[in-house]
Amino acid sequence: MNFSKPASSPEKVAQIPRSHFRAAAEKIPHMSAPDKSASDCTIRLNSIAWNELITPDPAAAVKFYGDLFGWTTEPFGTGANPYTLFKHGNQTFGGVMAPPQPGIPPHWLNYVAVADLDAAFAKATALGATVCVPPMSIGEAGRIAVLRDPQGAGFGLHQAPKM
Repeated sequence: MNFSKPASSPEKVAQIPRSHFRAAAEKIPHMSAPDKSASDCTIRLNSIAWNELITPDPAAAVKFYGDLFGWTTEPFGTGANPYTLFKHGNQTFGGVMAPPQPGIPPHWLNYVAVADLDAAFAKATALGATVCVPPMSIGEAGRIAVLRDPQGAGFGLHQAPKM
């Protein structure tokens, strides 16, 4: 995402390929189809359900947050842009990865769980949010959208798959 443009800028805000989000989210257990037996997979609607860190040095971030908070990690996926899950105890709550393309600054992106992505997206844009990534399917993991609030802060919306 390009955080350098003012929220009122009519220019396209993000040039992140949709395939990046789809491929990453399909790998993430918490964002995938929920396992009804998993006690650590409870999702509260309208609450932050996933935290994603984009940084040019994921290994340094893993060490920093591990040393600071005692978080553990689990590698998840391989290839051009591997993903590492953040865990606290047995709860997986986020992940870290390198930027999917040049020019994306280091940042945290919080995903808020919503019951109806289209309705939440429409309400957010009506309230002044700027679209970074429009609603899209991420396979078995449901659907996401990424926006900036009227003050310019980025956030994501996530709708779990229908069961």
